[in-house]
Amino acid sequence: MTPTSVSAPASSIGNVRTLGVLGLGEGRSIISAALSSEHWRIGAICDLSEDLCRARQQEFNLPGFTTVYRDMLDDPQIDTIAIYTPDQFHARHCIEAFQAGKHVICTKPLFDTLADAKAVKAAAQAANRQLLVGQSSRFFESMLRQRADFEAGKHGEVFSVEAHYHADHNWYFGKHRAIDRYKPLYGGISHPADLVRWYLGPIEEVFGYGVLTPRGRAAGLTHPDSLHFVLRSLDGKIGRVSGCYSTPTPPSDRDSHVTCILRGTEGASQADAYELRYATTFAGEGERIAHYNDRAAYYFRFGGTMHHAGEFQNYLDYFARCLDAGVRAEPDLDEGIETVALMHAMELSLQRGTPVRVSEVLSLHGF
Repeated sequence: MTPTSVSAPASSIGNVRTLGVLGLGEGRSIISAALSSEHWRIGAICDLSEDLCRARQQEFNLPGFTTVYRDMLDDPQIDTIAIYTPDQFHARHCIEAFQAGKHVICTKPLFDTLADAKAVKAAAQAANRQLLVGQSSRFFESMLRQRADFEAGKHGEVFSVEAHYHADHNWYFGKHRAIDRYKPLYGGISHPADLVRWYLGPIEEVFGYGVLTPRGRAAGLTHPDSLHFVLRSLDGKIGRVSGCYSTPTPPSDRDSHVTCILRGTEGASQADAYELRYATTFAGEGERIAHYNDRAAYYFRFGGTMHHAGEFQNYLDYFARCLDAGVRAEPDLDEGIETVALMHAMELSLQRGTPVRVSEVLSLHGF
């Protein structure tokens, strides 16, 4: 059974909640999650593409679909809107959901700019509704177990966190409709940046380098696709974040697409997401490597490892438990805004060639 090491309330089934799904590309995984959940039912699915709507309707044997977002917003039975649209539309879609009285799940990155972040926050507060950022990497098997050990104090005081997301994304670049505007920093680095912030808390300063590789340029990219950053938290701890997206990766028994390493005074651990692998060295326990291959069918339900619906299942059910108990789900809107501010500071550091304080970015946008 997957541990709920994000401090969620114990599982209990109250009223089954009704979910509306907006954006049916990545939204495919959340549909699978809701249909497999005892906490949720699908109320409606929506996409501008009628062909994609029909494909998802047939794939999951759903009664219908709509191509009009307002139809879901006006449905009183729908409790929560799950948003999987392109990044530039997230803020507007979130605001409209809050104004309709819905809770929100929004995929990462929460925004690609903080220009409308204050308006989203105002709408959430006015509606008294929650937002969960769909930072799926937190909810992989090994990441959950690492978090449980962290919360149990097995690492002692953690002073260093390293996270990366390395993958050959040329298949994705080839189908992207606006590849010249796509920024791997936001689309990829949002995973490891969130993991480092999860453990270090608010980041004070960041510095990094990035390059646009020949392979990325040939694919149509105009923004850096190989990036490395060092970070310092407000309380002086350090972190490292990296992402390389246009190169073949080492074999999975040597490296993982998504990895998080914690180093503390009493021990260290490494969680490898896609490999469902977790390695630890804790005081009194020695070195251990655990594999959770028996959970592969739960996490990877279709499309190989490109779709990992089990993560979505974990955070969807976690959100339901938090809503039922009236407690804040994490990462929430405030944390999502800070992670976007961190990525913006990373982008400024690449442009300036100097360290950038995250507080500068937040103040520029009124936070």
